[in-house]
Amino acid sequence: MDHFLQIISDATGLSIGIVRNIFWSLSTLVIIYVSRMFVLGMAYRHKGDDIRLRYRWRKTTTYIGTFLAIFILWKIWYAGSVNISTYLGLLSAGLAVALKEPIENVAGWAFILLNRPFDVGHRIQVGDIRGDVIDQGMFTFVLMEVGEWIDAEHSTGRVVHVPNGRVFRDTVANYGAGFEFIWNEIPVLITFESDWVKAEKVLREIVERLGASASEKAAEKVRMAASKYMIFYQKLTPTVYTSVKDSGVLLTMRYLCEPRSRRDSEQTIWKDVLKELDKHDDIELAYNTMRIYRTDAAAERK
Repeated sequence: MDHFLQIISDATGLSIGIVRNIFWSLSTLVIIYVSRMFVLGMAYRHKGDDIRLRYRWRKTTTYIGTFLAIFILWKIWYAGSVNISTYLGLLSAGLAVALKEPIENVAGWAFILLNRPFDVGHRIQVGDIRGDVIDQGMFTFVLMEVGEWIDAEHSTGRVVHVPNGRVFRDTVANYGAGFEFIWNEIPVLITFESDWVKAEKVLREIVERLGASASEKAAEKVRMAASKYMIFYQKLTPTVYTSVKDSGVLLTMRYLCEPRSRRDSEQTIWKDVLKELDKHDDIELAYNTMRIYRTDAAAERK
């Protein structure tokens, strides 16, 4: 081996020490890459087509391989050449000034890995950005954006790269943590002349019929989540709330649904509402109107 390295040294004009370090560095990278590919191959063979598990194996082996490569290359090139505490002190001071944001992003990445405020597949909102988490990296996490100009939080098709450091500066809202359901409300405004008692009964039957299955699932999720979060909902069944507005009586249907099915569930309920209300002549939907009343004196002057 030394003879081979000496030949390369003579041919390139580099010292034997540098040639040896280059050789071991390349060997290290090749071994780590091959080992990673072997581990992934074994994992894919046993885990089948589970996209989530394949993604986690790929990310985990990438992190481990990267750290191993950095550590071993450090040992090859710098071990013994300088006092490590002095070097790290100077390096840290320089990086803290020159690379503030990247360091903050790495710290955010560590925070995400350790505290798990969200995971791949969760729908979250960070500041004013909403989306489904489709990837996590050392400096950014990637969202498939929802909302913006699209109603009911459907996907816009845009991929948004968010710096990890934003988890320290912005509030992170997770749609999928806890008991994995969200409350949705559908307001139905009817006229004052309508039979609001009958309308409330009709709407309650509709929302109970279509929202009952989600309530049963949510009850089980609440029991599971109670071991981690202080979640203690007393009432998970659909209901209808009544209030009075300027243009009529407002009946608000409240029910549980999965975050990604919000728009579909709302469409299904609205279709049933329109069909049922059309059967009753004493129930009419309200809208903004203007009424003019003329007194007898005003009528005589006309």
